[in-house]
Amino acid sequence: MPAAPVKQPPAADRVYAHIKQAVLDRRYEGGTLLTEGELAEAVGVSRTPVREALLKLEMEGLLKLYPKKGALVLAVSAQEIADVVETRLLVEEFAVRRAVPAPPRLIVRLEELLEEQRRRAESGDLAEVAITDRSFHAEIVRHAGNEILSRLYDQLRDRQLRMGVAVMHSHPDRIAKNVTEHAEILEAIRDGDTERAAACVRRHLSWVKVLVRGEER
Repeated sequence: MPAAPVKQPPAADRVYAHIKQAVLDRRYEGGTLLTEGELAEAVGVSRTPVREALLKLEMEGLLKLYPKKGALVLAVSAQEIADVVETRLLVEEFAVRRAVPAPPRLIVRLEELLEEQRRRAESGDLAEVAITDRSFHAEIVRHAGNEILSRLYDQLRDRQLRMGVAVMHSHPDRIAKNVTEHAEILEAIRDGDTERAAACVRRHLSWVKVLVRGEER
């Protein structure tokens, strides 16, 4: 009996996934004008699902639609970065305090993610580095035991990934520094030192504000 054909996702979902991933990993950079025709050809669909996907992405703040022209990929603004960092500081400093003393499964998972981040950093794939970077922090938030806070944090995911790629592209030296600072956070959590863990998280996230002001740390 022949195998059943693999069912593809709806056309609009395929277009949405294609554009979103390209925006997040900077294949479509801020300032790029996307046209319905080009996107339809790239994904192999008609223009109708392209319009549907573009409307959804505009609602998420990644694009700005211009009738009869196309969709402009919005650049990551300094204000957006500042807002995201401020929110992350509130959530992550609270979360790491709640996660200490840490259960063994959290320590093991953070060690795995840190090692994966090292491997990704060596490969130079910024999109993958950003994903593992974000996963490290998200794991700590999940272990804080607050589902509402965890869902709030998950809503930042796309902005975090996009910002992460953009900042590492502009400041490649931050890749190695991020790995080092993650190791410091992990060491403090492993030692059960709540205050040191919170201080490491605060210092780790604060460097983004420094870069936004055009300074180096």
